[in-house]
Amino acid sequence: MPAAITLRPAKAEDVDAITTLVAEAYTPYIARIGRKPAPMLEDYAQVVRDDEVFVAVQATRIVGVLVLRREGRELLLVNVAVLAACKGQGIGRLLMDFSEAHGRAAGCVAIRLYTHERMVENIEIYVRFGYRETGRAVEDGFARVFMRKALL
Repeated sequence: MPAAITLRPAKAEDVDAITTLVAEAYTPYIARIGRKPAPMLEDYAQVVRDDEVFVAVQATRIVGVLVLRREGRELLLVNVAVLAACKGQGIGRLLMDFSEAHGRAAGCVAIRLYTHERMVENIEIYVRFGYRETGRAVEDGFARVFMRKALL
């Protein structure tokens, strides 16, 4: 049986593990979308400084990451990623549930997110979690699907 998963705020010393996890999680999408996905282009030292970043830890290993950004009365879910070897263990669901609880506790009325239109399995997951598509657009060269979930 796998060790329990705990969530905690990310620290500066987590940056290398977060960067490696994100690269591993998103590398399979490079061929599909024709370039590195946006999360792979981030400077995670800066992200940890500027955003609300949480890590999922199993034993001593970081197995998931969640990046949130407050925008007025809404929370932007910037990134959620799980170590490939740990997929299917409910870590993504744990991170998504945490984002909603965190948003409610902060008084947010909704969570917004976006994903690449070719990451169809992610869109399906978000729909199952109660997110609804609000639009599509090309931003920074990425064909994005925008989604939102009310928290009230």
